[in-house]
Amino acid sequence: MLLDIICNKIASIEEAQHLVDLWKFKNEKIVFTNGCFDILHRGHLEYLIQAASLGHRLIVGLNSDESVSRLKGPSRPVNKIQDRAFALACLRCTDLVVAFHEDTPFELIEFLQPNILVKGGDYVLENIIGAKETLSRGGRVEVLSFTDGYSTTSLIDKMKKG
Repeated sequence: MLLDIICNKIASIEEAQHLVDLWKFKNEKIVFTNGCFDILHRGHLEYLIQAASLGHRLIVGLNSDESVSRLKGPSRPVNKIQDRAFALACLRCTDLVVAFHEDTPFELIEFLQPNILVKGGDYVLENIIGAKETLSRGGRVEVLSFTDGYSTTSLIDKMKKG
């Protein structure tokens, strides 16, 4: 039963659109963020909890394995998309996980049209993919600060050192 609930939080773009339409009909604020989320750590978790607190529903756009490899290098991802999606779907703060295969989530953002677009503290508004379009629809863009000392790359480096 619980496994079914978790698996239902992982959706195709078409399935996601139906849910988003329902949530918007109910006047729920849709928050969208995205990333690779290769190895979940405290920094990711604090970020996702903060993002979820900005609205009623949190959608996480998840880079496909091929997209992660293009962005992070051939040794990544460490965890395959099915495992990364499952881990994100297990989080209470996450309402929906949708994979995308492009290097950016632009098409997914344009398709779902969230009310609030969220990125991490290493971004500035002018460089956030989909920000201009979200703002032009009357939405908001939020940049959340990082939790210092946490990154997937530093975790991988630490594991390599033993």
